[in-house]
Amino acid sequence: MAKAAKTAIKTKDQKAASEAKNYTKVIKAVRSQKSGAYTFKEGIIHKDKIKDFLSEK
Repeated sequence: MAKAAKTAIKTKDQKAASEAKNYTKVIKAVRSQKSGAYTFKEGIIHKDKIKDFLSEK
């Protein structure tokens, strides 16, 4: 029975791993209007929404 439980856990991890491949960490440099220095905005974004994240101000 212990082997069956390990197999069930392994299956869940594979599904989570396949979902995780759809996300990407994106880092965007944003210039501060007040000081002119750059700050960085970062997020973990779904791969279909990367262009939206980079185009927003």
